[in-house]
Amino acid sequence: MEEARRRTSALTDRLDTGELTAQHSPLMSPLVWDMAHIASQEDIWLLREAGGLPALRGDLDTLYDAFRHPRADRPALPLLGPDEARRYLAEVRASALRVLEAPPAARGRRARLLDGHFVFGMIAQHEQQHDETMLATHQLRRGPAVLDDETPPDTGACRARLPADVLVPAGPFTQGTSSDPWALDNERPAHTVELPAFRLDTTPVSNAAFQEFIEDGGYERPEWWHPEGWRHRVRQGLTAPLFWFREGRTWLRRRFGRTEEVPGDEPVLHVCWYEADAYARWAGRRLPTEAEWEKAARHDPATGRSLRHPWGDRDAGAVHANLGQRQLRPAPVGSYPEGAAPCGARQLLGDVWEWTSSPFTGYPGFEAFPYREYSEVFFGDRYRVLRGGSFGTAQVACRGTFRNWDLPVRRQIFAGFRTARDADPAGPAAPEAV
Repeated sequence: MEEARRRTSALTDRLDTGELTAQHSPLMSPLVWDMAHIASQEDIWLLREAGGLPALRGDLDTLYDAFRHPRADRPALPLLGPDEARRYLAEVRASALRVLEAPPAARGRRARLLDGHFVFGMIAQHEQQHDETMLATHQLRRGPAVLDDETPPDTGACRARLPADVLVPAGPFTQGTSSDPWALDNERPAHTVELPAFRLDTTPVSNAAFQEFIEDGGYERPEWWHPEGWRHRVRQGLTAPLFWFREGRTWLRRRFGRTEEVPGDEPVLHVCWYEADAYARWAGRRLPTEAEWEKAARHDPATGRSLRHPWGDRDAGAVHANLGQRQLRPAPVGSYPEGAAPCGARQLLGDVWEWTSSPFTGYPGFEAFPYREYSEVFFGDRYRVLRGGSFGTAQVACRGTFRNWDLPVRRQIFAGFRTARDADPAGPAAPEAV
């Protein structure tokens, strides 16, 4: 919780009142709305629901209810100013820590919220999810850079040639979890899924590979596109990933207030589901299903277990994945060999969210908890599932079972993809990654 709050402060303290109250895109809230919304959720869930305490600012519940007010409408609301929002954040946190130190005796719903400190984990994840959203707002804002990278780490990017894809053998695996104490409702319950063999890209699709798609007329050829995707491409005039532009023969991009040449060895970023799907068709492949992605990321054929993370059950370290906004960009493809999954695929957690072909729905036996509006109201064909987290996703909100979702037209999120194909019935085993 303290780590999340430090990040919230770092994302907001460097901007003046005008920048915090402005709407930098109709797709996003003013940053000051996110600040007070974080405080309001902590007020509701940690103070009242978990602690049995009176509300600090119950009068703000409706104002900061994300389901009552679409993002485009929020600048017109009577929002707290930046200083008021900071005071609210501090006041709620002081009371919340007292509840954490001495949880009340509880039974029923409150006991379930406090079991394994679930509600505190839920709130830490919620704040970090909004921090990633605020990071996306920083990318959308115009003006000079205000965020800096840490010194780039040695990611262990493979200098030798990795196989293009890896084989994931046929058979059952356990999807989801019933035991992770901080897993959210849409990750539950654990259930067995049987899948045929398939092959999955060893790494996310790179900028260089995506440029080949562009140069081959990928944005001009409707045969590669989902029909609704083609209509969207034409309406919006899409010709390249968001934030890319061309000067002569060179592709440039805008990244957090800086302009730079698009690095060919990084995973492609800021593409919508329709763009990812079109690339996969052009390449003679497809997007993986959500179940395929999770089996590749978690299934250990040596034990038959599903791991918490691709590398095992240990928490993510700096050698495993690019998480937590340590960098403001994805690491080069082939990085983090120590974070590879048993199948040999790399960078399944961190760097870029990965689009899958699957619509967002509940698992068999799904139960909404602690409220329907977190997951259940989004179930259906409108939303596509993303997996794996990005460089802006915090460790607490990233694991092999974690599920994200968005509309297939969204590009402001830190999303890329990798492709899959059915395995050859009698094809050779995949070579090992180096």
